[in-house]
Amino acid sequence: MNLRTQTTRCAATLGLLVATSALTVPQAMAADAHVTTGPASGTAAKPLGRLGPLTDLIIERILVSDDVAASKFGTDSPIEDPVREAQVLDSVRKQAEAAGVDADTAVAFFRDQITASKIVQRGLFARWTAHPEEAPTTRPDLGPIRSKLDQLTTALLAELKDTEQVRDKPVACGVQLTLASVSGAAVEHLDVLHRQALSTATDSVCHPGGPAGQ
Repeated sequence: MNLRTQTTRCAATLGLLVATSALTVPQAMAADAHVTTGPASGTAAKPLGRLGPLTDLIIERILVSDDVAASKFGTDSPIEDPVREAQVLDSVRKQAEAAGVDADTAVAFFRDQITASKIVQRGLFARWTAHPEEAPTTRPDLGPIRSKLDQLTTALLAELKDTEQVRDKPVACGVQLTLASVSGAAVEHLDVLHRQALSTATDSVCHPGGPAGQ
């Protein structure tokens, strides 16, 4: 099979998967909406595909950025915190080595998570400044937020380990990442700002050379 044929087939597969996600996610959400009795009587819709669990955690981390922004807005706490970022990435490198995850890959991935968080914070700061009535009326404590981020770091590293095989295959990874991102954004009703952050946060999920990393 030549490269053009392979690319055409992969593109067709990608289109089918995205179309399937567009149909499946609303159906899953509609099914959940009809469950009205009993605690935890249904399973919430999640991002689809082999990279779905990883993408779900990425989105969760992005949404935590809303709380980070709320904790900083109107204070002297800057969005840019190079010292804190260096500490996080140093910790990631050590945890990755202990977990058997390629340290450089993990650092690149978490650098993207930090950048995505700053995208959300800047966007929300701009929104709240332009529309003060939309600004948060309470200021979350940054301590518990950072504890949550630490928990997500551990979970994300575990998913990086579990998805090594699919992420090592650029074409398959690109297909699975698109499926997971499209369905995940739909499930969480992400707005333009948070979709932009998701795109940045997943930039290095597929190893260099894959379509999702270009």
